[in-house]
This record gives sequence, C-alpha cells and structure tokens, in this order.
Amino acid sequence: MGNQVEKLTHLSYKEVPTADPTGVDRDDGPRIGVSYIFSNDDEDMEPQPYDPRLHEVECSVFYRDECIYQKSFSPGSAALSTYTPENLLNKCRPGDLVEFVSQAQYPHWAVYVGNFQVVHLHRLEVSNSFLTDASQGRRGRVVNDLYRYKPLSPSAVVRNALAHVGAKERELSWRNSESFAAWCRYGKREFKIGGELRIGKQPYRLQIQLSAQRSHTLEFQSLEDLIMEKRRNDQIGRTAVLQELATHLHPVEPDEGDSDATRTTPPPGRLPAPGREEEENRETVVH
Repeated sequence: MGNQVEKLTHLSYKEVPTADPTGVDRDDGPRIGVSYIFSNDDEDMEPQPYDPRLHEVECSVFYRDECIYQKSFSPGSAALSTYTPENLLNKCRPGDLVEFVSQAQYPHWAVYVGNFQVVHLHRLEVSNSFLTDASQGRRGRVVNDLYRYKPLSPSAVVRNALAHVGAKERELSWRNSESFAAWCRYGKREFKIGGELRIGKQPYRLQIQLSAQRSHTLEFQSLEDLIMEKRRNDQIGRTAVLQELATHLHPVEPDEGDSDATRTTPPPGRLPAPGREEEENRETVVH
C-alpha cells in the first residue's frame, strides 16, 4: 500500500504505434481493446515544438544552371512555418501542395482538393482523405513555392489528383508522396518513375547548405533519384546529414573559383535500385 500510485493516461487504441516494424500495417481491419500508458508524472508532458531549422536541411536543387527548388531558412522567412492540421485548413486553397512534417520521419505531401480534403500517395495507394486524417497528427504547411516550375491552374491540379484516386501498387507512376503531389501541380514527367533517361552527364545537383559560407553538392542523373536523397536527408535530420558528409563522403577538388563548395556523387548503394521505391511503406507515425 505504500507504493506510489501510478497515473493512467487513457488513449484510444489507434493513438499508440501499432505498425509492423517494416512500416506496413498488416492489419487494416477493426481493432479491439484499449491501451494504457503508465506514467509517474503529475501532469501531461507538452510536446516539443517542431523547429524546421533544427531538424531540416537547407538546400537547393539545380538542373544544369537553373535553380528549380529551394528550401531556405533566411532570417525573417515564414515560408517554412508549420501549423496544426486544424489551423492549416484555414490557409489551404484547392490546388495547393501541403507538406506534413515531424522529426525523424519522411515528409508527407498531399494535394488539397477542397472541402477539407486532400489526395495523397500513402502506402502504395492514392487516397482521398480529410486533411486532418492525412496529417496523422503531424504539423503541416503549404509548400507551393518550394519548386520553381510554372504551376498548372488550380482546377487542373485538382483534376490530376482526383483522376488517380484508387490507383495502387503496379498502377503507380511515382515513388513517393512528394513526386505524386508535385506531378499533380506541375505536370512534369520528371517526377514520374523512369521519366528521364539516365545517360550521359549528371545534370541535377543537390546543394546542401552546411553554413552561411559553405555548401556541399551531390550530383544525380534524374530528378527522381535526387528527390529520394533529399527526402532521406529530411528523415534522418540535419545533424545526421552533416555528420555523414563529414565522415563518409570524400569530396573531389572543387572547380576553380568555387573554393567554398565541395562536390560528390552519392556513395554506391545509397539510392535504391531502379524500380518502385518502398519509402512510402516506411512512412509510419509514432504518436
């Protein structure tokens, strides 16, 4: 009787992680039971705020000499601010690209189609979901301005997304949620699996900002491969990326006049073999 009474925090069953270790939830049917979390704390712990500057990698993407994507943490920039799913709804318009982010997880992209709903590629299927459900508790933001391609009209973006609802597995032409959502908005074949021939010189460059004065560049033969690397960097986090670059990559001599930058190609085995990426199967959320 002298033992301290532990507080019970009562959660619905789906609020605790139940995913298969491979990332695929094998049991999609009804679940029975309630899970309890035991805690000695007298009050619920507040979740740590998500700060993109701590967890994400500042980077730019170039096709030859043209910048086609940029994520910048310049002072005063609010473009990467995140919001709760409920507050994000107030900022969305049909045709917008939405990105849900959380520490140590792949970012998840979706197309807002109106009526509080998004279309997104998740676990090898294109689905139409309520935005709050698609977020799975993650904070989100509108990311229309990350890619610098000319967008299609909002109505065309929505049509592209809705036309593929229900497509799954072998019917898919995209390796991840970002490629699907970006294709819906810009209509460029480069976002599709095998959309470009991987021959000749590597025309794409992922420039990772190490500091205000230093950067490191990775070279790729296709935008598809570059996106996969960029998303992997977001998943492992900024600190791990910087440590990896310092430890494992061996820079070649920089070009003349480019003394503050290093350049490499991805290490062998980094990118998956050509084919359908399994990344979406690993995009599970820990509540």
